[in-house]
Amino acid sequence: MYVDATKKRGINMDLRGRSFLKILDHSKEEIEYLIDLAMRFKEMKRDKIRHDYLRGKNIVLLFEKTSTRTRCAFEVAAMDLGMGVTNLDPRSCQMGKKESTEDTAKVLGRMYDAIEYRGFAQKVVEEIALNAGVPVYNGLTNEFHPTQMLADIMTIREELNKDHIKVCYLGDAANNVANSLMVTCAKLGIDFSACGPSSLMPEKHLVEICQDIALDSGSKLSFSDKIEKAAKDADVIYTDVWVSMGEPDSVWKERIELLKPYQVNDKVMALASKDAIFMHCLPSFHDLDTDIAKDIYKRFKISEMEVTDKVFRSEKSVVYRQAENRMHTIKALLYATLNDEEEMI
Repeated sequence: MYVDATKKRGINMDLRGRSFLKILDHSKEEIEYLIDLAMRFKEMKRDKIRHDYLRGKNIVLLFEKTSTRTRCAFEVAAMDLGMGVTNLDPRSCQMGKKESTEDTAKVLGRMYDAIEYRGFAQKVVEEIALNAGVPVYNGLTNEFHPTQMLADIMTIREELNKDHIKVCYLGDAANNVANSLMVTCAKLGIDFSACGPSSLMPEKHLVEICQDIALDSGSKLSFSDKIEKAAKDADVIYTDVWVSMGEPDSVWKERIELLKPYQVNDKVMALASKDAIFMHCLPSFHDLDTDIAKDIYKRFKISEMEVTDKVFRSEKSVVYRQAENRMHTIKALLYATLNDEEEMI
């Protein structure tokens, strides 16, 4: 028996027709509702219960940046729900080259029930949503990564059975994952600590917005270049790659010099709480089993970057569960925004 997550929370939640562009657009209750729904879908998947509630609907996936987890999560989630899926990579789509973003959005919105976009500027996904007339989902932009946050919070809920949680993010705290994590923690009343060089901290305006949100939620936000202070008693140690997709190779030397002191290793994990978990949105450069990692080792003689292989493979690491939960949370997002029935599962 699967209980309606909206009834469970005692609220009237209706996200039908809504886009999902950044966490700032959504309330605490909406975020928690989507995670509740994802939990239901995860149970259905595990128990092999058919749930093709969106039969006859179609989604197009626009990938200006390549992806493993985002593409697979959207494709499997949509197909499990009975949807048709079209994938368009940069070689298959003329958006921004021969056709404007506005024109592309208006055309696709007349052929598809929903659009996913993974690319560069946030303003592009915002423009698609403005013109498409159907729900649009942000699969990643330079500024934000909201679908990742749903999977992250779901994973934290599964792993940590406690009310008060502290998340410590180490490394490039100015990137899209750190931005989204800060916003999400502020919305949900989770303490958030960003730790890294002062030159790689979140943008001041976004911090001010999050501080205002945190006043209502009870979240405590802190920013430091001192690992001992930031990671102390943290329940979650989170990191990401030091150079984001789309950035030039020329920044590697500077980033390695800046961020090497913020590598997640045994010493960092020892500062955290005894039951702390390690999280990473992937891909990760924790060994020499990729071409990029081999090239970096050849150039800079560093074999482990943002996290050591020992921590990455340890019992505290939940990175593969995070990756799996992308599928369940995206399924919840699709269902919540595209379902036509009055009664939700």
